[in-house]
Amino acid sequence: MSYYLKPRGFAARLNGAIGWLARRGISLAGSADLAVRGRKSGEWRRVPVNPMPYEGAHYLVSTRGESEWVRNMRAAGGGELRVGRRTRPFTAVELPPAETPHLLRAYLDRWEWEVKAYFGGLTAGSTDEEFLAAAPRHPVFRITES
Repeated sequence: MSYYLKPRGFAARLNGAIGWLARRGISLAGSADLAVRGRKSGEWRRVPVNPMPYEGAHYLVSTRGESEWVRNMRAAGGGELRVGRRTRPFTAVELPPAETPHLLRAYLDRWEWEVKAYFGGLTAGSTDEEFLAAAPRHPVFRITES
């Protein structure tokens, strides 16, 4: 069974507002509007994300688990990030969970205030073992501008 926390109520409305702002050039704490082709419809699907630079590369972390954008990204192999008029097409490679604990730690170090509710008590100060146990619930993609 896959892990996924669907946004509801206020969180869903807030996601919509953050994406709307990013599409108009206002990035909150590094947010961007992710567009990825739907795996069944082929239509563009949009969701706000926090692209994370780390040691010369860029990553997308799914805080809510195996979401629709994650499933679409697996099928499409890439998408676009937009802030205002700047659109950056990219390709994406999903990393195995065993390779992501240090990235999850870096992500929480930067955005814990925003996403801690989705990590089940995990914090930037959690142990390596705790991050390794949580890694399968939070897919991570390395993205490369194309």
